Amino acid sequence: MLTYIVRRILSTIPVMAIVAFVVFALLYVVPGDPAAIIAGDQATPEDIIRIRASLGLDRPFLVRFGEWVWQLLHGDLGTSIFTNLPVTDLIHQRVEPTLSLMAITLVLSVVVAVPLGVVAAWKAGTFIDRAVMAFAVLGFSVPVFVVGYGLAYVFALRWEWLPVQGYVPLADGVWRWFRHLILPSLALGCVYIALIARITRAAMLEVLAQDYIRTARAKGLGQRPILFVHALKNAAVPIVTTIGIGIALLIGGAVVTESVFAIPGLGRLTVDAILRRDYPLIQGIVLMFSFVYVLVNLLIDVTYTLLDPRIRY
Repeated sequence: MLTYIVRRILSTIPVMAIVAFVVFALLYVVPGDPAAIIAGDQATPEDIIRIRASLGLDRPFLVRFGEWVWQLLHGDLGTSIFTNLPVTDLIHQRVEPTLSLMAITLVLSVVVAVPLGVVAAWKAGTFIDRAVMAFAVLGFSVPVFVVGYGLAYVFALRWEWLPVQGYVPLADGVWRWFRHLILPSLALGCVYIALIARITRAAMLEVLAQDYIRTARAKGLGQRPILFVHALKNAAVPIVTTIGIGIALLIGGAVVTESVFAIPGLGRLTVDAILRRDYPLIQGIVLMFSFVYVLVNLLIDVTYTLLDPRIRY
């Protein structure tokens, strides 16, 4: 097991290298010039050329990429073009809201979606099953920002139960922190809940048709032990896989959700950086998200051995 984990960690190095190169290359072929944005509408071509030279954008691509990689090897993500602050500091200032939003959404989605999928499989073909699947289809169909605006209108503007936007740090109180994240987590979790519920239902239907489930019923075991002890445990591998893959949905959805609810997290920071063509900041954020995603996949692979003893590395 330890050898496998070390091998997987080492395998992330070429993956992150490819991601770094692709991100660096794409940002320099998309339209837009940060020097022109900094210079403003009234700038002359000479002003833009001077700003490009001061930012180092006039140097060859491979030279800039080599310098950036050398900085990464020393733990330096670079300096923001617009704020002139280290990218590491900017990410550190915004990471708490995003991690809080993703953590609450993840817990909420798993707690809601897994029981929904189990019940849908148990009541397959009934009204309950069709209702759960209708919700899953709806959750996939409606964009996150539409759900977010709808929740904000009903629960914040119309009923005034919850705040409509903003973020309160955890240090200022657990309830105030959680209260500001309820609506964003619900909006972001709709797609995630729909995905996990559908996969849970499909996996449970396959397991419930196995012979050992019929044997358990013949022995007189209750429905709850059969569903949540025997069946769910054996259906856990595809469910856990879906939860890990769904982290990418949370990362992408956080950008939209934070914009809708004015949460000062990494999503808002990413949008601002893209609009300003702040290349070092975009590259730093994308690299961080990529590393988190690779790390989550590693944890999922290790979890397989705990859920299914037949899996050994």
